[in-house]
Amino acid sequence: NVKKSWRKVHSVTGVVPRSRHGHRAAAIRELIIVFGGGNEGIAEDLHVYNTVSKQWFLPAVRGDIPPGCAAHGFVCEGTRILVFGGMVEYGKYTNSLYELQASRWLWKKLKPRAPRNGSLPCPRIGHSFTLAGGKCYLFGGLANDSEDPNGNVPRYLGDFYELELQPLTGARGWNVPDTKGGGPSARESHTCVAYASLGSPKLYVFGGMQGCRLNDLCPASEFKTCQPGFPGAPAAVKISKVTQQHLLSVATVPLTIYLHNLTFQE
Repeated sequence: NVKKSWRKVHSVTGVVPRSRHGHRAAAIRELIIVFGGGNEGIAEDLHVYNTVSKQWFLPAVRGDIPPGCAAHGFVCEGTRILVFGGMVEYGKYTNSLYELQASRWLWKKLKPRAPRNGSLPCPRIGHSFTLAGGKCYLFGGLANDSEDPNGNVPRYLGDFYELELQPLTGARGWNVPDTKGGGPSARESHTCVAYASLGSPKLYVFGGMQGCRLNDLCPASEFKTCQPGFPGAPAAVKISKVTQQHLLSVATVPLTIYLHNLTFQE
């Protein structure tokens, strides 16, 4: 086994981002792209780190440049990045969807159609936004039901959406998949990762916050079958719980975690 070790990156030059939390990052080839987050205000700039030259830089972005946001959804497919939701200022959340074409540093605001069987996702923070098989899956998060922009009436979300992407650029529309089984409870600041080995791909939701911190693990298995009768019907999704007993047969159950990350590695 190769021993894993941490090493601090030194000799970094360029426009170094200020300290922050609630930001997101993705890797495209040798570049690490960082967007959003907050620390005495929401960060608006798009920062890029070149892992070869060890240099930070601010690309000359153009197009429909989004406002800075924190605790947003952030996925990468090829050379495009999709950003959904997040906090744009204190108490004000958004449900906007933006696409960044990193090959041209071009932002575009997307307006996918609403689900045939429901409404558009509401503004939120702390949700998961996961890419699997040319679609993005949105789960949970935290909404603010206060009519006063300076107030905060939190509402934990347990809704589940599927966003169908167009090849290379754009998004067709949202769907509300037909789910079965006992799904995860409403939560925010959880993680969700996609994993495909043998059989259908699975989404694994772990942890998060719902007034208290959670340490359960829920896999969502996607069936590749559609409702007959009309094209583009949402796929059926089976959601089932992994019991603590099953977890103990694999590894020690982790302590309850908040604001964590979870990654699959082959």
